Amino acid sequence: MNVNESAENYLETILILSKVRPVVRAVDIANHLGFKKSSVSIAMKNLRAKEHITVTEDGFIYLTESGKAIAEMIYERHEFLSEWLESLGVDKEIAADDACRMEHVISKESFEAIKNFVKKNA
Repeated sequence: MNVNESAENYLETILILSKVRPVVRAVDIANHLGFKKSSVSIAMKNLRAKEHITVTEDGFIYLTESGKAIAEMIYERHEFLSEWLESLGVDKEIAADDACRMEHVISKESFEAIKNFVKKNA
């Protein structure tokens, strides 16, 4: 599952939007991220080529198994790290911004160690 940060962000966004919308379209992603639709279209083409998403003739975007696995991993990291930083007294917006950066660079091993430590000491 070697994917760059940008792809991880797009996959996570598709997952988040799919939780609140019946279907996800490129325009929804563009609006959510504040990007141009043309930039999102290029990203969707790349994600489709890597088989992380499928796109219907109507332009509806769905995560494949591999795309969903990546998106859920990034989303879990984001949620956990945000909550953890907030519990340490970090402002909610700063915690979310920091978690967004951290979620892409932290190793699986380090993330699991932090998660286990926090749960054990909660």
